[in-house]
Amino acid sequence: MRTVLVTGGAGFIGSNFVRMVLQEHRDIRVVNLDKLTYAGNLENLADCRNHPNHIFVKGDICDAPMVSEIVNKYQIDAIINFAAESHVDRSLVEPGVFIETNIYGTLTLLKIALEKKMERFVQISTDEVYGSLGPDGKFTEMTPLSPNSPYSASKAAADMLVRAFGHSWGLRYNITRCSNNYGPYQFPEKMIPLMINNALNDKPLPVYGDGLHVRDWLYVYDHCTAVWDVFIKAQPGTIYNIGGNNEKHNLDVVRLILSHLGKPESLITYVKDRPGHDRRYAIDSSKIMSDLNWKPSLQFEEGISKTIQWYLDHKDWLNHIVSGQYQEYYKTMYSNR
Repeated sequence: MRTVLVTGGAGFIGSNFVRMVLQEHRDIRVVNLDKLTYAGNLENLADCRNHPNHIFVKGDICDAPMVSEIVNKYQIDAIINFAAESHVDRSLVEPGVFIETNIYGTLTLLKIALEKKMERFVQISTDEVYGSLGPDGKFTEMTPLSPNSPYSASKAAADMLVRAFGHSWGLRYNITRCSNNYGPYQFPEKMIPLMINNALNDKPLPVYGDGLHVRDWLYVYDHCTAVWDVFIKAQPGTIYNIGGNNEKHNLDVVRLILSHLGKPESLITYVKDRPGHDRRYAIDSSKIMSDLNWKPSLQFEEGISKTIQWYLDHKDWLNHIVSGQYQEYYKTMYSNR
């Protein structure tokens, strides 16, 4: 049985990936390493924590002795690195935390993967490393990196480290860069769950600037299947963009959520824009579709309906998440905008 170390496996995308692997690939053992920061939550894995092929370890990817011990103890064959600080707004307030986890943490994992001669290292990155687009065109894998926030700069630096380890020492790696994910278990600092939660509670829905920033949206399960295909099928050293081909203005997404929930558009509140807010992202996924025969299973309208229904069906999870520390974060982010 192959054993894969999934870092950040209690977070939003990581927990969805772990669940998919355990359900669909019974010949894989997952060792799930997560620091359990505010965005890492074992409630995300309540339905699979006792799965015989799932081992959870609480720990920090920056802790090299601990990571090395895990790799030796469980005879890890490969690493899939989801672990990251990921929210742009937080990176504008505390950039040092992003440098520590996203760059130094990735370096720690790379050194151990190289030392242990692992069969594969998959780095989960983001389309934000490419910067911002004008009204036309899409990011391809050949688009120069031009990050515009501390978050995206830290992810771009991590990508370059991964590439350097491959070029310099022959580490078998892949890098994936995805568009905006949405779906179950997403922490409500991100736009879609934030808007769902506020609408359910008849609170103002804070929309940055004019609301006309454009993002490509990818249902999280489709992202997980793409990462799996890259891990299993891709040639080492290749980079893949993963998108949903669902470009939407932020304001249109917010209006769609309100419509689904039967809430008035008067809840929309325009707030001061984020510093350096990228205007448009769009992903060209033709390479992964051609090379690996992957394609997204859901269009946005169906995916957002499933997502809203999940939050309606899991109000206890949502209410627990938004209690306590989250309230302080929300106040800090939006009270003076």
